[in-house]
Amino acid sequence: METTHDTVILAAGDYPTHPIALGILKHAQRIVCCDEAAQTLLSHGHIPYAIVGDGDSLPSHIRQQYPHLIHTVQEQEYNDLTKATRFVINNIRPAQKSIAYIGCTGKREDHTLGNVSLMAFYLREFHIQPTMYTDHGFFIPAYGTQTFPSFPRQQVSIFRIHCNELTSEGLRWNAYPYTDWWQGTLNEATGDTFTIHSDGEYIIYQTYEGKTPTPTLL
Repeated sequence: METTHDTVILAAGDYPTHPIALGILKHAQRIVCCDEAAQTLLSHGHIPYAIVGDGDSLPSHIRQQYPHLIHTVQEQEYNDLTKATRFVINNIRPAQKSIAYIGCTGKREDHTLGNVSLMAFYLREFHIQPTMYTDHGFFIPAYGTQTFPSFPRQQVSIFRIHCNELTSEGLRWNAYPYTDWWQGTLNEATGDTFTIHSDGEYIIYQTYEGKTPTPTLL
């Protein structure tokens, strides 16, 4: 798992509390905020590199104090997370290929599901490698056959997006072409890596900590 990213996009979901997610924010060269997230970031003592969105949830005092950081995009076809992603791709050189996403889960559940699915969209349409960090683990979109660093008893879930073939090595239960998202959840790594074989897109979720063994009753 990569824990350093030059660029972080912070959304307006739950602000992180886990040390890994907080460390990524702390050490990022730049943090691009989706509208409302700017107020939260500022309250934690960080100055955003840019504030991107339609401006509908940006407090007036931030507009007045940081007008040079605000980049307003009025179109409503895409959400603020995608607007921020496009800003990073188009305005930060060299073009950013690895972007961390934080604050994308929590609060409204429909936003959470939409943001998770956007990771696969960004991989396919923008040709970047996004990673979404939460307080419990991280989501990585992937295509084709990929090997992922892991550790024994790490909890792993696989969400099939667009593929006909899906198998795995190094997981407790072998993957298959799931027809529903729940079928690929709650798997477990058995070693230091696991491999997914696929002919299309999927999203991997991995926890920061492994599952605690169940005590043996004597």
